[in-house]
Amino acid sequence: MDRKDKAMALRRDPCVLVVGGSDSSGGAGIARDIETISSIGVRTCLAVSALTVQTHEAVTEIHPSQPDLVADQMRAALQANTVEAIKIGMLATVDIVIAVAAVLRENRHVPAVLDPVLASTSGRALLEEGAIAAMKRDLMPHCRLVTPNLIELALLVGSELAVDEDGAVKQGQELVAAEAQALLIKGGHAAGPRSIDILLRLDQEPIRFDIPRLAVSMRGTGCMLASAIAAHLAKASPLEDSVRQGKLFVFEKIRKQAAGRQ
Repeated sequence: MDRKDKAMALRRDPCVLVVGGSDSSGGAGIARDIETISSIGVRTCLAVSALTVQTHEAVTEIHPSQPDLVADQMRAALQANTVEAIKIGMLATVDIVIAVAAVLRENRHVPAVLDPVLASTSGRALLEEGAIAAMKRDLMPHCRLVTPNLIELALLVGSELAVDEDGAVKQGQELVAAEAQALLIKGGHAAGPRSIDILLRLDQEPIRFDIPRLAVSMRGTGCMLASAIAAHLAKASPLEDSVRQGKLFVFEKIRKQAAGRQ
């Protein structure tokens, strides 16, 4: 196969465009996204929104990309590949949020999965103050799915942390009614023996995805879940099936890590 044939083959293969920040530790961010999507058998292309300096314990430096550069990376990736889904992670600034939203408006046929990365596991803010409003107004309406955990959900709606499932669903329905096409509320920060994620869509009953909670923590599971969902969407799976397969993927990864520690 010559160079031209190889390039044409790459253009034909389904691809997920990953938009997000680097993680020098390799535990989260685009490193985790590429690892996850590739293991599901889908190619990736990239738009890097920020460079970070971090270990598994802390983020020490954040260097956002220029907004136009992020948008230009996205447009080049979309031109060069058959992009069947977009996964969005860390965006860092208001202007990057707006730039990414502009590209999504130009490519409404491509489903986007937004993992609203607001802070690192260690507590370092990864989205500047004031950007949540832009995310809700400009970006979320163009995303096929938004995947907040309970802490992110509370911040997005400007409310206290939900104390139970009913409270989380009420907060989620507020977002779906106003901004989001669909919402997956992640239950990883909840308590109890079961890990329950809830899929919300307008005028549809909530769908619960219920699996055992494993007694081990793992960095990058939010990146992993959103990336796995995007990979299955790229393979033309319906949203509900993509969420179910994504959650099982993450469960198996955590289970294997837990088994390795025993």
